[in-house]
Amino acid sequence: MGAANDDNEEYEFGDDTNSSKSNNDARPAAPSTGPQSSSSSSKSSSADSSVVFSPELLGMYYSRLFPYQILYSWLSYDPSTANPNNSSSSKSLTSTSSTFPRREFSMTIEPTPGNEVYIRYQSFLSQEELTSAIIKRRPTKIDIGAVFNYPPKDNKSLPAGKLQTVERELVFDIDLTDYDGVRNCGCSGAKICPKCWTFMGMAVEVMDEGLRRDFGFEHVAWFYSGRRGVHCWVCDDEARKLTNEARSAVATYFEVNLGSEKNKSFHLSTPLHPSLSRAYKILEPQFASCVLPEEGHGLLASRTSWIKLLQTLPDAANPVAAKLDEKWKSNKNNTTPQEKWTELKSALMTFIGKGGNAKVPKNVSTTDRIRIEHWPIETVFKHTYPRLDINVSKMQNHLLKSPFCVHPKTGRVCVPIEVATVENFDPFQVPTLAQLMKELDEYEAEHGKDESVKYDWQKTSLKEPFERFQKKFLVPMLNEERRAQREVRERKAAVVGDF
Repeated sequence: MGAANDDNEEYEFGDDTNSSKSNNDARPAAPSTGPQSSSSSSKSSSADSSVVFSPELLGMYYSRLFPYQILYSWLSYDPSTANPNNSSSSKSLTSTSSTFPRREFSMTIEPTPGNEVYIRYQSFLSQEELTSAIIKRRPTKIDIGAVFNYPPKDNKSLPAGKLQTVERELVFDIDLTDYDGVRNCGCSGAKICPKCWTFMGMAVEVMDEGLRRDFGFEHVAWFYSGRRGVHCWVCDDEARKLTNEARSAVATYFEVNLGSEKNKSFHLSTPLHPSLSRAYKILEPQFASCVLPEEGHGLLASRTSWIKLLQTLPDAANPVAAKLDEKWKSNKNNTTPQEKWTELKSALMTFIGKGGNAKVPKNVSTTDRIRIEHWPIETVFKHTYPRLDINVSKMQNHLLKSPFCVHPKTGRVCVPIEVATVENFDPFQVPTLAQLMKELDEYEAEHGKDESVKYDWQKTSLKEPFERFQKKFLVPMLNEERRAQREVRERKAAVVGDF
């Protein structure tokens, strides 16, 4: 199945170019006449809403709701899979791309409860093979790795050292556990709440802007991890071809030394890098609205909290701290935390001679002035700047959890996140397996056998995030891949004079 006849066509919405066959190897816990079949007459079985995760629910998700076509189309990077007009009755589930069969998957399975088995170097020739393996094995976790020079499943038959990575998306992992030192909401570890989740939205905005502006990447996809973090996949061809050294350089570019438990002090260099100036402009308003007030993390909501914050000022600014504390503790003072923050920044700038008519005290050195000027920026960064698990990004061979799978601790799906509305993303509204089964039953009870719906996930609340991912990320990326392939063929034709 080729894409040559479609070279000049671009599509607004991706759809399956192949049909999914029924899988007779599926375990009884996942009844279905065929993966993704919208005509399935089997009910999803009554789901106990108090159960967030179970082998039975997971089996049902894999047999009816997992978006195999979306994942396959993405990881094959084959423009022909973006064509919604190709025959959906085609029995060939192998794309024209050689990329997908050389992609590593790993799976964590539980043959018996509590007995986890981790399987690496899995690869599949087609969407059908991938679908069959997932439904049969019912993994509690799926990880995606690099594209190798040979199919990873052949690794044991190859000479030692022969299997090598050739490309892999540039990926980033951001986890709320790395913010424990600044989470004043009562959460730590795996526990999250709406107050601390705002840190994830801020991180996404800063990283996405930097990846696009500073590196020119266009095809950047963000996903909820299913529990307490977010994952980023940069899928531009240039990003996929980056060496390990280049990946490390990109990841390090986004690192800011925020200090440590043993050494809590850190100082930004002068002049401030343009990327950090831009990050501050993104983060400071959200710091003021989400971190400072009582309904956030209360950094300026009480005298106890503001004294703690004022104590982090450089020693040279102690007169400013003393004056503001005296003013704020007055019964007559009713300024909000945001107003206190504005007043504090203004007082510091005046103190170092950058605002108003005040002169710089003679005993304040140039170094102290710089530290005082940078203190608001450093304070905002200490609380809100993205905290990367940098080791995830450095190596082509590092695996990362597959989008669209389910987190076994929460039962929630790893759904795509739209950057434009990331501040509205609520992890507690992401559907659980039990909720999805209920939605599926309710839809089919009301609509019966609806032939107009191609995929069962379109009958649930997964429809909006999955279709948005197709329309805004997947199809534009595959259309660009189509153009790039056409340009390569035209250049080759020009060399040999074959027009």
